[in-house]
Amino acid sequence: MSALVEEYCMNQNHGCSCAQHLAQGFASQSATTGEGEIYQISLMSALIGGVYEGDVTIAELLRHGDFGLGTFNHLDGELIAFDQEIHQLRADGSARPARQDQKTPFAVVTFFKPSVTQHFERPITKAQLHQCIDEQVASPNLFCALRVDGEFSHVETRTVPRQERPYKPMLEAIEAQPTFAFTQSRGTLVGFRSPDYMQGIGVAGYHEHFVTDDRNGGGHVLDYQLERGRLQFGVITRLNLQLPHDADFLRTNLCPEDLDSAIRSAKAKQACAVLAAAQQRRSIFYFMRWNHETAYNG
Repeated sequence: MSALVEEYCMNQNHGCSCAQHLAQGFASQSATTGEGEIYQISLMSALIGGVYEGDVTIAELLRHGDFGLGTFNHLDGELIAFDQEIHQLRADGSARPARQDQKTPFAVVTFFKPSVTQHFERPITKAQLHQCIDEQVASPNLFCALRVDGEFSHVETRTVPRQERPYKPMLEAIEAQPTFAFTQSRGTLVGFRSPDYMQGIGVAGYHEHFVTDDRNGGGHVLDYQLERGRLQFGVITRLNLQLPHDADFLRTNLCPEDLDSAIRSAKAKQACAVLAAAQQRRSIFYFMRWNHETAYNG
């Protein structure tokens, strides 16, 4: 068990062992979030196949959940929902409130009922935060909704540009995706952890979106480091899946042989974007240091 989890357990002052605390915590999660559900519109495999238009409005979506993520028709930006609000994170890195009449081809929402809250006063990476959640949830076969609020030393995001007919498959559409780096930013991160068996139906593993506190920027999360802040999460045990019935959806091959590799390839391209952004930051740092040393020595 990681030091992060042990420290968390020790700080709760329950007077029980760490194993007992985790068992009790999971029982509490089941009791408080079991009645909730994830409401999902369409399939990730449909999005991969180029089905970028849906009939569900933002107003309708909010009737089924006020916390979650997704996209908008024409793949026009990323969707983030929390605190009864939905924002559109656009391809230029900006953010704006979504209109009630906007529509979505793919979204995953719930009514957020966190059962675990944890505060961090020292830096923690994306991988470490995910590990912290994984070690406190009893099984990888369950869904988990998570929210992080705080100060981020950096957040790397991407947003796919708006697409027009004839639509390209998603792997081609993301070739032109811009990436953005938010440094020393306060904001909110919303996400889900889905089981491996969800690959294609949704996105297996972690899927997260971010928006700044001033609601001026954000996107689909590639990487981050939390400087200090609060993590909340809860287990969800029901999935309500709503399938489209339009012509695009009905004629799309939703189970191609390369589906898993296509989704993994999309993640790999995102990882390459993260490495490129990190390389750019390092280059800027060394250039600034070289300029400083040159000026000092001169």
